[in-house]
Amino acid sequence: MTGVVVGRRGRRPAGSGVQLTFEVIAEALRERIRSGGLGAGDPLPTQAVLMREFGASSLTVQKAMTLLKQEGWAVSRPGKGAFVAHYDHPADDLDGPEATAPAGGTAARVEALERALAEAARQIADLRGRVEALESDGGERGH
Repeated sequence: MTGVVVGRRGRRPAGSGVQLTFEVIAEALRERIRSGGLGAGDPLPTQAVLMREFGASSLTVQKAMTLLKQEGWAVSRPGKGAFVAHYDHPADDLDGPEATAPAGGTAARVEALERALAEAARQIADLRGRVEALESDGGERGH
């Protein structure tokens, strides 16, 4: 034996190129997202489904999901599950990993906040218009 242990504890020699099961699961899900099989906002397979599909333990699946979330590929919605994160579409002239990597989780949150802010501004403008209309109608009646 060469002293290399790959298995229960997930140890491997540095630079061996051997992927651990959680990395295999994460890469499979990344590929589904890159290929369009899973789109932004789509639910990711449940833990039970991934455990069956990859013959993995719940801890292994959880590690894969944690990795995807840390990298910005997935987001959790408490009580609902994990979903594909919204990501920026790269410029057409990019090649390589940068062309398919999602924006980080922060970018997705900023995008969501910007949409919410735009919606709030629209609602405020609508309410302001209603108030002005009510005030002008009330002013005409009072004279």
